[in-house]
Parts: sequence; structure tokens; C-alpha cells
Amino acid sequence: MLLNEEGIDLQNWKQKLQDSDAMALTGFTDFIINKNLRNSVFVDVTANAETAACYATLLEKSISVVACNKIACSSDYNNYRHLKDLAQEFNASFLYETNVGASLPIIGTLNDLMRSGDKVNVIEAVLSGTLNYVFNNYNGTVSFAEIVKQAQDEGYTEPDPRLDLSGKDVMRKILILAREAGYKMEMDDIKNNCFLPASCMLGGVDDFYIELKKHENHFKTLYEKAAKEDCKLKFVAKLESGNASVGLQHINKEQDLFHLYGKDNVVLFYTNRYVQQPLVIKGAGAGADVTASGIFADIVRAARV
Repeated sequence: MLLNEEGIDLQNWKQKLQDSDAMALTGFTDFIINKNLRNSVFVDVTANAETAACYATLLEKSISVVACNKIACSSDYNNYRHLKDLAQEFNASFLYETNVGASLPIIGTLNDLMRSGDKVNVIEAVLSGTLNYVFNNYNGTVSFAEIVKQAQDEGYTEPDPRLDLSGKDVMRKILILAREAGYKMEMDDIKNNCFLPASCMLGGVDDFYIELKKHENHFKTLYEKAAKEDCKLKFVAKLESGNASVGLQHINKEQDLFHLYGKDNVVLFYTNRYVQQPLVIKGAGAGADVTASGIFADIVRAARV
């Protein structure tokens, strides 16, 4: 870890980092707290539970937290609520726009709707850039495992691709949106209609790819059934009347979710104001570049408060 309250020289940061102390999360957070610098912002770009666990300590010291790590906001509801309350009590920002849709203004828009007195009745969304990329590119000519590996190599997946393909990552995202919409929900409240054979979830990542290859016929059948109906396969998240679910669906040309390409995400908000035609947010929902831009935007927001 490289610590310098005067700033870090970007010309030789790699060498300085190599010459610095080994990473210790407690030491890192202690440095921030002890320096007590005005307008400090802690930025979490990991997918690590230990890192997420230190947010409360920082917020209590009026240190803002910006996180693309979804673990805190999809943890136990009481912990999520506690972090929000701490941010308000100690006048610190707790921002996590990139938890859902990378840099797309999904959470911010939802917050604006709620603050201005609207009520969210239905959310329908494709929230996995990984799964959208996979099903947009898979047609049975190249194996499903190869398409997933391409998505991982492009940087669209979580460090463990099973989080994406199992639907767990999408569950976290719809849970966060449900909570921001005012629903007190837990992960166990979300129904997951998983399309992966159970054996794909056993062992490590290498075992996962071996199992994907073994079950190629399963994935080919999923594709062929949808193609026969002139439909696309989309992994859809839905919140309606306080009930949330995620799962693979056949989407036809008349549906709003049909024209969604590459790694794009889309969210449809049906509210008291947007009844017949939903408020739609659509765009690239995965990738290091767009995620980084969303994180940077949150840092700027925190610094301006």
C-alpha cells in the first residue's frame, strides 16, 4: 500500500508501490482516520467482504465512502440501513451508483424519484452486462464455455464468473434497487430461477469451465427453444408488489427488453408518474472503463458536498 498525504506522483507510482509496506486494511484505514484530512473519501473497488466491513468505522469519522463493491448494500438489511443512517448522522457521503449498471444513472434517478414523492410500483430490468453479452453472442456454433471465457477476458464478469451466471450478482442488484425504492427486503426474499446445472457451482473456477463444457447440450437446447419462438434469451430481474425474482426469459420483438445489445443494461421504472410508458435507463452496464467513470463521478459528488 502506498500512503502519501501530499499526493502520489503518477510518473513513478508503480515503483513506489513496490517499495512500500504490505497491504494491511486496518493500517490503511487508521492512516486515513489519524490524518483527519478535510473531505477524505475512501474508495472501494474490490469485491471483498472485509473491505466492506470497515465502512461503518470510516463513516463514524465523517469520512465519505464510494463503493462499487456490492457486498455492503446487499448484506443484512439492518447493516445497509445502519450505514445509510451513519452517513446522514456524521454528514458523510455513502455513494454506490456503480453497484447497479456501472456508470448508468440508475440509483441516482431512483433516489430522485423517491425524494420527489413518486412511488415505484414495478421495476423490470436486465442488470447483468455479462449475461447480456453471453446470450447476445451465443448461438451454438461456439461453445457456451468459450463465450463465457470471452466475457471474462474482456473484463465484463465478476472475479468469479459464477456470481454472474448463477444469478447471484443480479439478485444483489435488484435487492439494492428494491431497498432504494423503500422495500425492506433480504436476499432470501428474492426468487432465483437459475439456468445453470448444479454441478457448475461445485469446486473452483477451473472446475466451473470444465462443467460448462460437459453441459453444452443443455445450453444449446436453451438457445434453440428461444430461437424457435423467434425470441432472445435475457436474464431478467423484476420487482412487483414487493416481490422480486430473477431468471432467464424468452423475450420477443414486441417487448422493451428485446433490443438490447452487447453488454448493455436496461432498467424500466413503472411509477405513479410513469404508468403506461416506463422511465427507461439504458446503456453499457459492464466493463472497467465505464465502471471507473461511474466511480470517479461519485468521488466528485462526495468531494463537492
